[in-house]
Amino acid sequence: MHLLNLGILAHVDAGKTSLTERLLHTVGVIDEVGSVDDGSTQTDSLALERQRGITIKSAVVSFAVDDVTVNLIDTPGHPDFIAEVERVLSVLDGAVLVISAVEGVQAQTRVLMRTLQRLRIPTLVFVNKIDRPGAQDERVLRNISARLTEAIVPMGGIGQPGTRDAHFTPFDARSLGPRLLDRLAERDDGLLAAYVDDERAVSYGRLRAVLAEQTRRAVVHPVFFGSAVTGAGVPELIAGIKELLPAADSDPDGPVSGTVFKVERGPAGEKIAYARMFSGTVRTRDRLLMRGGEEGKVTAISVFDSGSDVRATEVAAGRIGKLWGLADIRIGDCLGMPRKGTAEHHFSPPTLETVVVPTSPADNGALHLALTQLAEQDPLIDLRHDEVRKEISVSLYGEVQKEVIQATLADEFGVAVTFRETTPLCVERPMGTGAAVEFNGKDPNPFLATVGLRIDPAPTGSGVEFRLEVELGSMPYAFFKAVEDTVREALGQGLNGWRVTDCTVTMTHCGYSPRQSHAHQGFDKSMSSTGADFRGLTPLVVMAALREAGTQVYEPMHHLRLELPADTLGAVLPLLARQRAVPRTTETHGTSCVLEGRVPVARVHELEQQLPALTRGEGELECAFDHYAPVAGGSAPDRPRTDLNPLDRKEYLLNVTRRVGG
Repeated sequence: MHLLNLGILAHVDAGKTSLTERLLHTVGVIDEVGSVDDGSTQTDSLALERQRGITIKSAVVSFAVDDVTVNLIDTPGHPDFIAEVERVLSVLDGAVLVISAVEGVQAQTRVLMRTLQRLRIPTLVFVNKIDRPGAQDERVLRNISARLTEAIVPMGGIGQPGTRDAHFTPFDARSLGPRLLDRLAERDDGLLAAYVDDERAVSYGRLRAVLAEQTRRAVVHPVFFGSAVTGAGVPELIAGIKELLPAADSDPDGPVSGTVFKVERGPAGEKIAYARMFSGTVRTRDRLLMRGGEEGKVTAISVFDSGSDVRATEVAAGRIGKLWGLADIRIGDCLGMPRKGTAEHHFSPPTLETVVVPTSPADNGALHLALTQLAEQDPLIDLRHDEVRKEISVSLYGEVQKEVIQATLADEFGVAVTFRETTPLCVERPMGTGAAVEFNGKDPNPFLATVGLRIDPAPTGSGVEFRLEVELGSMPYAFFKAVEDTVREALGQGLNGWRVTDCTVTMTHCGYSPRQSHAHQGFDKSMSSTGADFRGLTPLVVMAALREAGTQVYEPMHHLRLELPADTLGAVLPLLARQRAVPRTTETHGTSCVLEGRVPVARVHELEQQLPALTRGEGELECAFDHYAPVAGGSAPDRPRTDLNPLDRKEYLLNVTRRVGG
């Protein structure tokens, strides 16, 4: 039996969850189609998903089409959850991109299609809602060709659009053949040569075979039409999924290799990992190699079959399984051997931050535990604990995530929370080179350690690199490790309180006091260096080197694409100027205008709110993280520190002494 791991993707409200329900009903997995409005769908299990009618977490269901088993993954459509979508893409064999026959291509549709094309994932397009008033096939096809890709092949047309009797009529060989030949010959020299020699030699069967081959290479995209509500066009889509999308590559006897794309907690709080296996077979009681060389023992396994997951003793290559027992697992982790030759996945960083406040002060401890568990499951959720103010900040992609976090904390942990104002997450980068050193036994250094560090700027996007200019054997390795770990921790808050990135930190000096003991007595730490000496001294040296180097604060910037009526551009340009948006290109196409540029993340929300009134509700804004840029105008924003503040030496040493002594 062949396996196919299929993703359903779309802009929010295009109808992908409804399509998932219709697919399951058509193949006989469910007896009744669930409703998004009624909250009765198979894949939206979170309470907030049912209340809002949106998908937040990816979900997996399974069904069979003849000899093909399809693991269908329903993905989020709201732009706040694009990271969730990108994780799922890493485990797909193919995808169906859903587009509304009424609204056409929308902002998130473009983001999804670009990502699918970048990862070269074979994709079918399903134009949904042909039964809705305003549905048109030719207009949507022109829209797809202009805004997504010209490499599309319509597989049929629609009759009686905009009515409950709307239906999809597949093209027959006579109608589809010339369309296929025109489109496919552009990418197949052999097919073109055969047509030039003798067009009668190019059979319709050959054209269908080439269509399947080019679809599987993700160079063309067949387009189907239908309605998830009435079921029109869905059988033809299912046939296309079976015929045109590739089966999962699988080697069940090879070395174990899998990817975790989702982590949830069971009723007892245990972690459950959703993993796509690319090679090998995992069995219960197997020990798996995970992140950082750690091992975990699999205690139970489920696989997906006939619409739900069932317990099994193993999960083989090509399949998706749920694994229990891996306590330290996180989303994005590899199981066993990393995959070779796979495209790198680019997860845009969260660019916003807010303070989470429990409604009841008595819930502070419970909130800390709950948020820590959420962050463990999701590597793109970053927590910041402020011990001084007893506050926790959480990073965000957008405002809707606040609702998700709020609902999750209330439903799963019984903690009611509110949020403070959302602020952008900036970074700091060194402006030059800075160096500092403190010597063991020389005032004003109170620690039994010598640490010298040099900080140099590094290329954008390189992160933080730690190097040694001293002999590795000149002191115990544990002390070097203490310095490196503390350097990375200290750079979490630079001169202005933001994370310092894109720099190289070189250890230039080191030294320690060897272990001392008295006769008939134990180890004397007052005369011997410990890891605490290096952990205590390093932040002071880091900040001294940073002061000499100087840092500049960079704010997150979004790339913006704004499509609007051309006659409203004059009213919109002053708004863009007020929001510090910088237009780069402007193109006019008939009565519409497309403007591209960049805008500070901090101004996107206000831009979204004011745009409809200036564009008669027709303006369409598409934003995505692009880069960090120096903060323009005025003084750089500061972020309150959450550490012992090594920038204030006197206060820092007082606090460190209290902690060590107390």
